[in-house]
Amino acid sequence: MNQITISTAATLAEKEAAAVLAERTAAPVAVSDQAGAGFNIALAERGWPGPTEPPAEDQWIWLRQSADGAGELVATQGSFLFTGLHLLAQGLPENLRDSLADGILLPASFSLHRPHYDACLTQYWRSARGFQDEAYVRKLAETGFTHCEVNALQAHFPYEESIESEFYPQFYTYCAGFNHFVNSKLTEGLWPEHYLEANLNRLKHIATLAKRYGLKPGLLMFEPRNLPEKFFVKYPTLRGARIDHPFRSRLPRYCLAQDHPISQRHYREVMERLMDAVPELDYLSVWSNDSGAGFEHTSSLYIGRNGGPYMIREWRDHDQIAETAGKGVVQWMENLRTAAAKTNPDFKVALRLEPFKNEHDAIVSGLGGNLTWEGPSMLVKGYDLPYPHPKYPKLMGVAGSALHNTMDESEGPALAKSQAAGVDPLLNYSGSGVMNHEPLLGIPFPRMLHQKISALRETGFNRASCFGGLAHAEATPYWPNPIAIRAAQFMPDESIDDLLLNYATDLVGPAHSANLDAAWAEFEAAMIWQPLVGLYSAFGYCWQRTWDRPFVPDIEAVPLHERRYYEKHGCFQHNNPGVNDLGKDVLFDLITREQGDKMGRDMDTQVLPRLRELIAKLTTIIESLDGEADEPAHRVFVDLRDRVRGFLHWVTALRSVCTWCATVYGYLEAKDETERAEHEARLQAAIDLDLENTAGLLELIETSDTEFMVVSGAGNHTSFYGEDLPDLLRKRIALTQQYRHHKPRIERGILWRPTPGTQWPEGWLE
Repeated sequence: MNQITISTAATLAEKEAAAVLAERTAAPVAVSDQAGAGFNIALAERGWPGPTEPPAEDQWIWLRQSADGAGELVATQGSFLFTGLHLLAQGLPENLRDSLADGILLPASFSLHRPHYDACLTQYWRSARGFQDEAYVRKLAETGFTHCEVNALQAHFPYEESIESEFYPQFYTYCAGFNHFVNSKLTEGLWPEHYLEANLNRLKHIATLAKRYGLKPGLLMFEPRNLPEKFFVKYPTLRGARIDHPFRSRLPRYCLAQDHPISQRHYREVMERLMDAVPELDYLSVWSNDSGAGFEHTSSLYIGRNGGPYMIREWRDHDQIAETAGKGVVQWMENLRTAAAKTNPDFKVALRLEPFKNEHDAIVSGLGGNLTWEGPSMLVKGYDLPYPHPKYPKLMGVAGSALHNTMDESEGPALAKSQAAGVDPLLNYSGSGVMNHEPLLGIPFPRMLHQKISALRETGFNRASCFGGLAHAEATPYWPNPIAIRAAQFMPDESIDDLLLNYATDLVGPAHSANLDAAWAEFEAAMIWQPLVGLYSAFGYCWQRTWDRPFVPDIEAVPLHERRYYEKHGCFQHNNPGVNDLGKDVLFDLITREQGDKMGRDMDTQVLPRLRELIAKLTTIIESLDGEADEPAHRVFVDLRDRVRGFLHWVTALRSVCTWCATVYGYLEAKDETERAEHEARLQAAIDLDLENTAGLLELIETSDTEFMVVSGAGNHTSFYGEDLPDLLRKRIALTQQYRHHKPRIERGILWRPTPGTQWPEGWLE
């Protein structure tokens, strides 16, 4: 390659793409008003040589390269330049590589394809050990994404008012709202200026990285967020919906009365100030009615329908209230879109729709154009998600998870009807362990993932979002899932089997590639049998302290001061049944006796044997590798084996939880000693397995160089573990051994426990 040419008007993305290629090839970079004789890199808008015929698709990559290195890389979006560079280096199947001299056109399956709830970059894993934000943003571009989430807090935790024994402010650490970045004139002085500046600088930093790699920056926020009580003391007529959680919160918390002209002006101003800071902002994704946010008079507020005095008058029935509340949501969205459109006329506002079951129709009927919604299915209406587990048909609710890899035939007509009405929704899919197998990293399910994204494309969706993003890409250097994402986006007609085998060959060479590809497939064959356990199969695995709390028949037999090490980091309140009952969280029944029994046995028969067999195969392969020539393959196979081992320890601990619910509940409900003895014996056997499993997890952490799980570099967090996890596991083992022979017991009256330090009148609770 003699020379790389870019335009004199080149964007940051074009310049960076040229620099990447120059570093790879040692070719010089020239700047010109027209294409050069060597290799040209340009956005399609330049009008430089590209596809011989105008593409029918709106978004695409054009690649052409002759044997001497001359040719061009042209794309409709800056991020696609990096996708193209990556494909030139590796990832093109043989038939496409053979056509490079003539040029190949790669249309994008989705015109908008973004990470969503990007765990390590912007959300609750952002203090992940070893995370490199620039390398990650570049990986997003190489994988085929068009956008990048940017509103991350700078600090490990948010700045929020709190009082003793409440948990609620920790929920503000993700999907950070406007008031963590900018003030309006109305809210000046409520948050420290240095706090706002640090967060805004972090947001601008990520946005700059996005621009460098051609990604459009956007926001994911829980809104309308509450304001502190001192604000409403000053402006009492602006008090809107009460949004705090009856268990997690100890202070009442309120949002603005959203349709008051002053409230609307406040939201326009904070939106405009963010647009001033980052004019390239392209979208706002709104989550609500959770985590410190809520819309007035919607039925799914924790406190029930409530709000300020301006929207609903007395004696309205539920349907009338739902219609008015739904229209209020759309009005709030339009207010922000209009403010942002002063800077970016194409700015989009999307609403996560699941929380609004009763207001669903009123909201959807008001959307259109750059106001849209997002979710896991066109069929969603509330949280009753329609898709069953692929192996357990009676187990519902897998929509949007890693186990959701098909689209029902009714999705297509529903989408066509929506698009005809001018509403083009975003459908999300799971690309990683986030909300699936937390805190694990690099879990390989590329074929299931490719099947799901392909189903979205075939159904007719134009917009898709990858829930959790790519997690911690630097820690997962051999992970095949990005290959599947990129293939579904730009090479949907190519065989995923061939592409994965090609990738395996790049990693370990032709002699070992079939074994690596087979191992990925065997892992998926085990993972697909994993039952979906309420809360635990998502974020609840860590916040219930599944790995580090002692596994004993009577949790509160362990003295409070000895439980302190894990309870202080869990999502626990002093009167939360989750403190002493693994099957409950606040008023939710997570696992019943019958569910626990079935899921525990299903893991015993369908999941654990497959994982153990795969680990044995991988160990045999590793032991057969010898010499310096096999060193790259050795690294890859060890990495995969350790991730499978991590998943085995994860599933086994989940099996322990299910078996605890089956046996402890069974013991407490038993009618005679024989039945109680049977449950107790089964529980003691489960404790034996759990001790073995915990010891194995400890050994894996302390002997493996594989970052198989996300680890906080700042300290323990409710949503993931810190670097002291080995010490916590040793405490689990010691306390389990010490208290394992206590009789099963659950204190059912925990709901009525007072806040520590409370003194009721003497004798009142007797």
